[in-house]
Amino acid sequence: MANNMKKAKKILVVEDEPTLVKAIETKLVKLGFEVVTAANGEEGLRQARSENPDLILLDIIMPVMDGLTMLKELRKTSDVPVIILSNLSSDEKLSEALRSGSHDYLIKTNYSLEEVAEKINKVLAE
Repeated sequence: MANNMKKAKKILVVEDEPTLVKAIETKLVKLGFEVVTAANGEEGLRQARSENPDLILLDIIMPVMDGLTMLKELRKTSDVPVIILSNLSSDEKLSEALRSGSHDYLIKTNYSLEEVAEKINKVLAE
């Protein structure tokens, strides 16, 4: 029997705030995404390599390995789209993230989960 179901896009959420991870995961699963999570950059890098996500939502400030370090490491082997989702609104971090290969940079407090999901869909459609 042919499987006509479109395979769910896989999103890796790398974020150390459990409440936010749960909220993002719940929202994305409702929208039909498969969600994989990691609590720090080192774990995120491992997940990115083993899970081959279609997109990564990445926080910057995390224990063990921060998001920008993870992004730089990831870019050595992968060009998966990355959207930075951070509370850091420094221009310096923003430009470093974009130089390091981030697709977009969203300030957590400025975006609803709905808007984050729209950004994800937009990036995946490109």
